[in-house]
Amino acid sequence: MAQVLEFKLPDLGEGLTEAEIVRWLVEVGDVVAIDQPVVEVETAKAMVEVPCPYGGVVTARFGEEGTELPVGAPLLTVAVGAPEGSSGSGEDSGSDPESAGGSGNVLVGYGTGAPAARRRRIRPDRLDRSVTEAPVSGAPVVKAPVLEAPVVKVLAADASVSEGPVPVVSPLVRRLARQHDIDLRRLAGSGPDGLILRADVDRAIRTAEETATATARAAQAPVQAQVPAAAPNGVAAAVHAERIPLRGVRGAVADKLSRSRTEIPDATCWVDADATELMAVRAAMNAATGPSAGPKVSVLALLARICTAALARFPELNSTVDTEAREIVRLSGVHLGFAAQTERGLVVPVVRDAHTRNAESIGVEIARLTELARTGKLSPAQLTGGTFTLNNYGVFGVDGSTPIINHPEAAMLGVGRIMPKPWVHQGELAVRQVVQLSLTFDHRVCDGGTAGGFLRYVADCVEQPAVLLRTL
Repeated sequence: MAQVLEFKLPDLGEGLTEAEIVRWLVEVGDVVAIDQPVVEVETAKAMVEVPCPYGGVVTARFGEEGTELPVGAPLLTVAVGAPEGSSGSGEDSGSDPESAGGSGNVLVGYGTGAPAARRRRIRPDRLDRSVTEAPVSGAPVVKAPVLEAPVVKVLAADASVSEGPVPVVSPLVRRLARQHDIDLRRLAGSGPDGLILRADVDRAIRTAEETATATARAAQAPVQAQVPAAAPNGVAAAVHAERIPLRGVRGAVADKLSRSRTEIPDATCWVDADATELMAVRAAMNAATGPSAGPKVSVLALLARICTAALARFPELNSTVDTEAREIVRLSGVHLGFAAQTERGLVVPVVRDAHTRNAESIGVEIARLTELARTGKLSPAQLTGGTFTLNNYGVFGVDGSTPIINHPEAAMLGVGRIMPKPWVHQGELAVRQVVQLSLTFDHRVCDGGTAGGFLRYVADCVEQPAVLLRTL
């Protein structure tokens, strides 16, 4: 007899509590192999393909595309066992998750890297009846032991509920309801067993806003009727505001920047530097031809290499602050983040162990991560763990800015556009390639002297690349 195994949305890591179903990769009736991706979900950090730890036949899916599910909510059920008259390696039976076709892996973020198996559709009438009738006849459902998420009962003490228990999993859902005065008792949860999801609260918020807008319009209608669209005194017709939820990448960025401004006492210093020699060195590096010629080196890669050299001299800026222990934690390695603008918003991919790489290696990794960012395929692990961030906002055609530190890091270097400007060079006025560099730093980890020394060293390397060569 086949078993019906329930696969729940796993913990995707980095404190993420929910994900939105973007695209199902399997249908009910499909045969799936162990660790085959079955659904593509979007978190606040990245798009992730979620693999199933069981091999068998998909008997049910939970949630349509566009639905948000909390971690621990059911994704699908798989009938594990050999249906009568069928064959295939993905249909071995067993009495526990591992022997019943499960990989036994704890899924965090994404799967084990096994190649996706060919999908094959099995007609429902070819399945064992104990599988097709499991929801009705009460066939045993084996639950994945490592993916359980408790249902939290919100009692009357919750500001959004005056009495009675309510099934809610995510603290975010409760907080969202409180912020918008939504009574959770009045909501019908769309999740399993009436579980109230964020989508339910968002729907209630939109309904309340639409009602309020309609009421306001009705109240203003008589007044607006008295005001011409182009009145001589310049009075314009009423303007109705559009409300855009802070969700997904934009919501994650908003939360992180707000936390940075709230927790970190930051300060900014800046300097103009003559980048003419740096641009000449880059041109010479990229002019090399022949078998020994490597990939082209970008300005960002050169600046990144300068940053790793500067952090070796000023390690105070490659650190973080443990507020609970009241300790500064200096980090031994540099995981360099760089800001990348994508259609989904601003993301910060991380070049691991940048202190061990040369400019060419850093440039190759930056190019690889940038392409993943543009296609929305960065994993959560590739977007976290940075120790210092480089922000090249010069690509937007601006000269300078005051970067906001990427919490919990201690500093960020901002780079403006490199453009021809009048500059005193060797005692004479000349047209040089000038760039503005700005450093925002956490004043808890160092004073202005250290920050100024770091920035001055960076500027010296930009103006005279030989300075960097002397320290290699």
